[in-house]
Amino acid sequence: MMPVPFRPLWLLLLLTVLAACDRNPSVPKTEDAVGRTVDLVAHPWRVADTFQVGNNVFVRSLTVEPATRSLWVGTSVGVLQVDLDTYAMRNTFTRKDGLANEYVFAIGVDPQGYKWFGTNGGGVSRYKAGQWKTYFPLHGLADYWIYAFTAQRNGTWWIGTWAGANAWDPQTETFTTYVKELVNEWVYGLGVDSRDRVWFGTEGGVSMYDGQRWRSWTHADGLGAENYENLAPSRNTGLGTRSRHDLSLMRQGRETYNPNYVFAIWVDPQDNVWAGTWGGGVSRYDGRQWTSLSRRDGLAGNVVYSIVQDADGTFWFGTDKGVSRYDGQDWQTFDRSTGLLDNHVYALAVSPDGDVWAGTKGGVNRLSRRAPQQPATR
Repeated sequence: MMPVPFRPLWLLLLLTVLAACDRNPSVPKTEDAVGRTVDLVAHPWRVADTFQVGNNVFVRSLTVEPATRSLWVGTSVGVLQVDLDTYAMRNTFTRKDGLANEYVFAIGVDPQGYKWFGTNGGGVSRYKAGQWKTYFPLHGLADYWIYAFTAQRNGTWWIGTWAGANAWDPQTETFTTYVKELVNEWVYGLGVDSRDRVWFGTEGGVSMYDGQRWRSWTHADGLGAENYENLAPSRNTGLGTRSRHDLSLMRQGRETYNPNYVFAIWVDPQDNVWAGTWGGGVSRYDGRQWTSLSRRDGLAGNVVYSIVQDADGTFWFGTDKGVSRYDGQDWQTFDRSTGLLDNHVYALAVSPDGDVWAGTKGGVNRLSRRAPQQPATR
């Protein structure tokens, strides 16, 4: 099945009508990421556009490549490359073009500019300048199911899979696999801190590797908020068999709780490690202890699929109940009632102009402060 092309912008633009305001000198203003003055009252954050890719198509991964002004979109039917200046689609990739499998859960751009596409059961495909190369377990890859990428300063490329993590050496093009060192073999999130330590978000907690030693944390150590809603525990651990391994959040019509299950990892400039959990909200590790934010604090949903931070230092969390924007004090939530295509937000990315892109079922959503129909300028 081919991806549904991005339709012309005038067909897809979902505009939020802004309330009139008194533009007097006391109205607060700031500068956006490219130096333009932004009136915070006249142009609040909103869902500015939605780009549809098909009603039953899932957008699972988003990556911005500043060097080419591209947004890479990983969907359940292939990969899209979108121009960040015009919002036009530059390319689509499926198996016909060299992609190992159309269902793409992870996209990464390595220091050499290679695009890596982690697929659902098809291994990893690497792409640059029209050339493709695919890696399978027979090449040293840990598994066919790939969910995360990150790079260390020396160029070592880390790959999170359902059977451990790989460190790929770009000089020798060889893989080293880590399984027993991790708290759990199912790796969904990766991050690297300023000390070049690698952090792993897994189905059983968080692990860290400093190049010599491994350390892990679970809910017993403070990861994930308490089950204050008295939800049933999730039976979906995935250990031992793939046949009962799915991503259903419900049990008998109710949400479930598994605070050890980590969907996303984000390392901020202060080396705080943020982990998005299943039912336990988002947790932050400051090097000493874990603290959690949940719906009680203002988070939209307690299942956190994705995390990014913008140039202002503001955090964005993609949850099962929409996107939450958190500046360290105040919260703002975006969901279907405010223009999102769907409430489950699986992927987030921040573009150089400061816009935030959110991947959901059905398409991609652009959250912005800029005036509607105003493409970014170089």
